[in-house]
Amino acid sequence: MPHVSKDDQHDRFLPVGRLSARTTVRRRPIGQEPILTTRVGLRIPGSLTYDRWEKAGSQIFQIADSSAWCLGDWLVYGQERYADRYQTGVQAAGLDYQTLRNYAWVARNFELWRRREALSFGHHAEVASLPPAEADTWLDRAEQHGWSRNQLRTRLRESRAGSREARPGCASLPRISANRDRVERWREAASKVDRDFEEWVRNALDRAAAHELGC
Repeated sequence: MPHVSKDDQHDRFLPVGRLSARTTVRRRPIGQEPILTTRVGLRIPGSLTYDRWEKAGSQIFQIADSSAWCLGDWLVYGQERYADRYQTGVQAAGLDYQTLRNYAWVARNFELWRRREALSFGHHAEVASLPPAEADTWLDRAEQHGWSRNQLRTRLRESRAGSREARPGCASLPRISANRDRVERWREAASKVDRDFEEWVRNALDRAAAHELGC
């Protein structure tokens, strides 16, 4: 039985499978050697056909995409079940809470049954601020037409621009720049009251104006 080094024990095949000390490593024909995943990257054999390379990319994307959903669900559960301790759990797991906030925000806005396996986490993130019925409609369109995330984003922008042009007497506001954490905090607040993000911003500005003007 060939010796399996300690480093090899941390490697995994694609699809995911773990080597153990009892695993028999068999030589494979040239071009059929396994692609291994490690903590710091891929071990790719010197000879790899295009078909195998393409298939590996699809598998890696699926793993990465599902990880975003899983991390989001994990954080949402912690927030709801262990409100006083979940940030400690995040730190103990070695994860960056700020990075996970967006995952949790999207996961919270999409129940498991509303998530589309044919679409990426990024597709869902693009429409997460919309009311559920509207978000589902856009996801249906993206799925039916095979839109990429960027194509979906473009269609959304075109739709919003058309809506603004169709409203008589509308004026444009100056573009506001803010850091990502701040924007995500605003989006999270909008989602908690089930409001479209732009509508929530307008309402927030109206309340601030009324406070300043005393009316």
